[in-house]
Amino acid sequence: MDFTPTEEQEAARELAARIFADLSGHERLRAAGTGTDAELWKALCAAGLPGAVEEIGLLGLVLLLEEQGRRTAQVPFAASCVYGILAVARHGTEEQRARLLPGLREGTTVVTGAFPGPGTVSSRAGRLSGAVAWVPWLRDATHVLVPDGERALWLVRTEDAAAVEAVELTAPWSAARLVLDGAPGERLGGAGAHDDVLAAARIAFAGLQAGVCAGSLARAVEYTSVREQFGRPLSTHQAVQLRAADAHMDTEAIRVTAYEAAWRHDGGLDAAGAALTAAWWASEAGKRVVHAGQHLHGGMGADLDHPVHRHFLWGRQLDAYLGCGTELLAGLGDLLAKGDA
Repeated sequence: MDFTPTEEQEAARELAARIFADLSGHERLRAAGTGTDAELWKALCAAGLPGAVEEIGLLGLVLLLEEQGRRTAQVPFAASCVYGILAVARHGTEEQRARLLPGLREGTTVVTGAFPGPGTVSSRAGRLSGAVAWVPWLRDATHVLVPDGERALWLVRTEDAAAVEAVELTAPWSAARLVLDGAPGERLGGAGAHDDVLAAARIAFAGLQAGVCAGSLARAVEYTSVREQFGRPLSTHQAVQLRAADAHMDTEAIRVTAYEAAWRHDGGLDAAGAALTAAWWASEAGKRVVHAGQHLHGGMGADLDHPVHRHFLWGRQLDAYLGCGTELLAGLGDLLAKGDA
């Protein structure tokens, strides 16, 4: 396997890093509150980054999401790319790709997903009914990708939903409760589409967590290098160094497992087990890293307005969204028991 970015992937990553750095500073994020930064979303789409995902693949998307995570930028980039662009490009018909992809590239069409698991929505003759307690970025979405109890995927326009009720999560993800009552759905993909999209989503959000952790650790390193105790910087104390070193190793484990899973997915290899592994590291290790980042800030880490607290909130939200460690291990165990991983 080779995780070295291609020229196109590296160019897209550098562009994303510049845009997120310019438009996701602390003051700007504070002004955005819990909503999405519409100007930032327009800038990303104008730069062609959502559309670039078709060319740079899931591994390229992971690189871009790392940059978003470093800044905890409040845009539906992960959701619309993985549940929209990649899902339609891989599983849509020729007519669906021609109709949906232009809007997804431009950002005028935004898709999110009622994932990670099916079972709360039923379908009958192309009509969907049921409810999903919370869907990330649903308030920004024009469409939502909904799995039914039979693991079939349906693309539903949010305007056709019976209700989209705003929900505030741990992280500011513009989430909402989705209620469907006979809403018309458009079938996307056939057998295997659900598992493929779910694996891609786990990998993409693991990449986002890698960035969140890297950003938290970078803030902790900066803070402990200038904050002094007993006449010397906190970073010179062995206990601080060991805590930061553990956080660094956890962050690298999240990153490398996400890269491996994305590489397998892009190469057409079975990525289900690798996706669960990446999600487990993102969930369990991600939790440890954002706690360490807050802890290393001492009393400042308890300040709800401090930038590191935002990383803490995102890290905990991603832990919950990915399914938490025990649930992911159970899924991996099921694969191993079947001999599929």
